[in-house]
Amino acid sequence: MLAEKRFELILQELSDARTASVMRLCELTGASEATIRRDLTALAKQGRLNKVHGGAVLAASEFQGEEPDVPTKTQLFQDEKAAIAKYAAGLISHDDVIYLDAGTTTMRMIDYLGGCKATFVTNGIACAHRMLEMGVRAYIIGGYLKPGTWAVVGPTALAELGKYNFTKAFLGINGITIRQGYTTPDPEEAAIKAKAAEQSYLTYVLADSSKFEKVSAVTVLPLEKATIITERLPDPDYLEQTVIKEVSH
Repeated sequence: MLAEKRFELILQELSDARTASVMRLCELTGASEATIRRDLTALAKQGRLNKVHGGAVLAASEFQGEEPDVPTKTQLFQDEKAAIAKYAAGLISHDDVIYLDAGTTTMRMIDYLGGCKATFVTNGIACAHRMLEMGVRAYIIGGYLKPGTWAVVGPTALAELGKYNFTKAFLGINGITIRQGYTTPDPEEAAIKAKAAEQSYLTYVLADSSKFEKVSAVTVLPLEKATIITERLPDPDYLEQTVIKEVSH
């Protein structure tokens, strides 16, 4: 049986039952376990299913069309964000030049930067205000101030980012999937995040576990272009795509 036909049968079975074991798929297609496992890996990379121990389940990616505002997001997953932010802040050395993205998790990093001598650049109004309070050396890029996320975006902001060479960039994100990578709802914010990663030697994405299997409108980066810091990895298949650090909270 051709691979395309096996794929069709596998996906139809998942559509009907939402879950299928390797043994069931072997019976259905007449293929060996090794072949079915390779098929499942290929389909998982396409985002069409999720591999689990002994089989697969229907892909559960959820599309995110709109983004909550900053006050709303600040109230969500507070303990998880604190653990992620504390670990991320510990990666910063005094001689670093850091890009700190707008976002509620990246902003929590500032709570752990007391006495830090690194230089920071941000597009986040809330981040800039908090760094000023903490006595952190910081620059804010110019451009259009976006309501809702309080992020500076647009052509001017992109041009300013292009002047910097960062040792590390810490990005917030709205969704993470194997197929679509790191995604966010707004094209202008996506462009800023991508440019910051391009200008950085190392890029980290800070994401609590709720961000996995969520998809927003615009892809920022493929998975392998950044290290993920999270409090819990829901699916070990992500480990085949990039470096992931799980932190306790």
